[in-house]
Amino acid sequence: MKRYAVIVAGGKGLRMGHDIPKQFLLLQGRPILMHSIDAFYSYDSTIQCIVVLPEQQVPYWKELCIKHNFTTPHTIVFGGKERFYSVKNGVFSITTDGVVAVHDGVRPLLSKELLDAGFTLAEQTGSAVPFVDSIDSLRIIDGGKTQSVDRSVIKRIQTPQIFDIEALKKAMNQEYTASFTDEASVWEQFGKKLFFYPGSTSNIKITTPTDLAIAEIFLNKN
Repeated sequence: MKRYAVIVAGGKGLRMGHDIPKQFLLLQGRPILMHSIDAFYSYDSTIQCIVVLPEQQVPYWKELCIKHNFTTPHTIVFGGKERFYSVKNGVFSITTDGVVAVHDGVRPLLSKELLDAGFTLAEQTGSAVPFVDSIDSLRIIDGGKTQSVDRSVIKRIQTPQIFDIEALKKAMNQEYTASFTDEASVWEQFGKKLFFYPGSTSNIKITTPTDLAIAEIFLNKN
């Protein structure tokens, strides 16, 4: 099957305390987004990477590519008002059958093992969603009422979430709702079965300065 990656990078960096969008912040001297793209290309150089960016950020991204001599092949698609529409724009830019990995641009620490597990499962079943176990005690706090939650049945969902392209296109033709927080929720709402695979605690989403510091530590170990 032909493999694609739709890498969504529409962050604003508000929680990072920067004016620069978080996907463009430097990690070991290069923008985070470049690490994310390279992770896919290093795993399989035949993967076609589609980067979804807000239209107004594209000129700056192109400047960064020149500045950092970034030549890893990728195409650019403009994002939409919500993540749902950004992903939809990226997925519908694909004109062939195959499988597509939808990934957060600020998750740069993808391992080849994680990608291999996800693509293999998706090619067999049509969907592959990574998860990690919850390690903290969990509690619902609603006004004056609280209730503990069995953490063994609560999972933290990551990306890349990988799907059959044609089936995902059909699912994404649904009318948008606020419950569509990721592609798994869109797929499930359409009545399709989700299949899960183990994610990785190192596959962090960089949204705060602490996350960025942790990512530096992980990269320095490798």
